[in-house]
Amino acid sequence: METGFRVGTAAELSGFSTSRDQFVWLTVLLDLKHFVWLGVERRGGAQLAATFLGLRHDMDVQERSLERTSAELQAALAVPLPVLWRQLSQRQLRPELMDQPGLDPQAHQAALLGLARINAFTRSAACFFPAIRRLARQAPTRRLRLLDVACGGGDTVRAICRMSQREGIDLEVHGCDISAQAVAVASAAARAEGLEAQIFQADAIGAPLPSGYHLITTSLFLHHLIEPDAETLLRSMAAATLDQLLVHDLIRSHQDLLLTWIGTRLLSRSPIVQIDGPLSVGGAFRLDEVARLATAAGLAGAQITRFWPERFLLSWRRDALST
Repeated sequence: METGFRVGTAAELSGFSTSRDQFVWLTVLLDLKHFVWLGVERRGGAQLAATFLGLRHDMDVQERSLERTSAELQAALAVPLPVLWRQLSQRQLRPELMDQPGLDPQAHQAALLGLARINAFTRSAACFFPAIRRLARQAPTRRLRLLDVACGGGDTVRAICRMSQREGIDLEVHGCDISAQAVAVASAAARAEGLEAQIFQADAIGAPLPSGYHLITTSLFLHHLIEPDAETLLRSMAAATLDQLLVHDLIRSHQDLLLTWIGTRLLSRSPIVQIDGPLSVGGAFRLDEVARLATAAGLAGAQITRFWPERFLLSWRRDALST
C-alpha cells in the first residue's frame, strides 16, 4: 500500500500565504505591538481584532486569577528550550500539565482559553474547510454530519459552525472529549455564541467512535499519543466515517519549536500553555512517521499535506479504497 505525499500551499488549506506569514512571524520577534496591528489590518479587522484586542481584557482577567497549578509540578514537567532543541531528532513523549489528574478547573479553563487564542491566530480549523465544501457540493440537499474528536475547549467546533453558517452549508457539528471539564467549557462556549453544536464525553482510544458522520476530524491530538494509540485512533476514525477523516497536527522541527515557544508566551499567560506547547512539539511526529502510522492503520491512498506554520493535514477518503 502506498501513502500519498504532497507539499501543499497554505492558501489551499488555511488561506495563508507562506511568505506573508513568515514575515508576520518575523515581525513578532521585532515588535509585538506592530505585529498585533499588522495582523488586525491583514485580516480586515473583525475576527482577529476581537481575538487579540476585544477579548483580551476579559481573558487576561480570568487568566491572572487562575493558574494556581502547583509550582512544584510545573518545575517537574517543564523542560528548558535548549534541551528540547537538542533532542528533536527523536520523538520525546513527555507528560504535560494539561493531562495531569486533578488539574484545577480554573487553571484548565485558562489553558483552554490560551489555546483557543493561539488556534484563532493560526486559523487551525480552516484546514478542514475545503473538505466540508467538497462534501456540500457533492450533495447540496443532504444534511452533513461532522465529529471533531478530542475537541478540547471546542474552538475548532465553533469555527466550523461559524463557517457553515457563513456559507449556507447544512452541517450538524458534534465534538467529543475524554475530559468532562473540556466538555463543559466547549458546551458553554458554543451556547454563548448561539451555535448549535453538540459536545459529549467519549474516550476515542478506549472505545469505538460513534458512526454516522460524513467527516471525522481531530486537531492537535495525535502528538499526545503513543504510537499504538495513534494507530488505534486512525483505525477508529476510518471505521466510523462515512466519507473522510482529517487529522491536523504539529510537525516536529526546530522551526516549529521556536514558533511555538514564542507564540505560547505572546498569546497566553497560562503557564500550562507555555510549558505544554513546546513539550507538544517534542512529542509530535515527522511526516515520514505520520506516513508509517497511516500505512499501519490501513489508510490506503492517504494524503499528507504540509502547510504553514509547520503543520500537516492527513486526509483519507473511503472512496480511496476503490481507486
